[in-house]
Amino acid sequence: MVCIDLGSNSLRVAKFNCETQNNEHFFTTVTKIADGLAQTGKINDEAIKRTIDALKHAKTIIDFDDEIHAVTTEAVRKASNSMEVISRIKEATDVEFEIISGDDEAKYTLLAVEERIDILYPDEKDSFVLVDIGGGSTELIFNYRNKVRSQSFPIGIVTLSQKYDANISLIEQKLPQLMHDMQTFCDETYAQHGKVDKFVATAGTPTTIASLKHNLTYETYDPNIVEGTLLVKKELDYYLERLMKMSQAHRIKSVGSGREEIITTGVAIYKELFNIVGIKESVVIDFGLVEGVAIYYCNKKML
Repeated sequence: MVCIDLGSNSLRVAKFNCETQNNEHFFTTVTKIADGLAQTGKINDEAIKRTIDALKHAKTIIDFDDEIHAVTTEAVRKASNSMEVISRIKEATDVEFEIISGDDEAKYTLLAVEERIDILYPDEKDSFVLVDIGGGSTELIFNYRNKVRSQSFPIGIVTLSQKYDANISLIEQKLPQLMHDMQTFCDETYAQHGKVDKFVATAGTPTTIASLKHNLTYETYDPNIVEGTLLVKKELDYYLERLMKMSQAHRIKSVGSGREEIITTGVAIYKELFNIVGIKESVVIDFGLVEGVAIYYCNKKML
């Protein structure tokens, strides 16, 4: 099964094995489909072309002659020309994307992460809050094992970086106000259901910081090493300072081309999420939305 996630900054393609519940092949690249969206409300021609080119390149690496499930999220959800984007990509690549809701995005991501948490902690059934920091939105998902509360918020790495010209000092100053609705949602959830036991983080920013902690670069990234890494807030302060002091070339080597300009915004959002959920330690999970889509459709096939 081939599953594809077209996010606001990156395209991820997974060739997923339903029997092993793992990726056989994985491809990711930066397409910046949300580039300029905050200013114009539209996805521009260059971003569409980058996405088409990326999919064509992915087809040279991964065999697409299989069941395909392709989803796209906040950037395309918000764009006034979303249907044109979907149509042009399908015409050029024969891949048809489904624009999923924030609720579905949370559902799929939780499906993938819950499986990995149960592998990492087989003897525990702790409740947890999952944060999925994306390019155009951030999802907060509270999993009490017998009840789930989730909400998608329009706070994204790409959109904030573009809105504030990647001025990290200004972004950090604005974040408590910008993320106030997240704080309210968290406080209401805790009041109704109690505080969760664990803080779990997925997507590019947490996995990148975990990778740096293990002295990996973008080229040497290893999901088996990153999976289950524990991070505390002071480590984010350390890596944020380290990233800001890097030359552009060094930062690209560390986090990948196309990510070097926005990673500091992602770290700032991640730091504020520590304040919001009130838990000192975060578990990093490599699996995310694209694997969740795969697991969902694998499970459907088995019914």
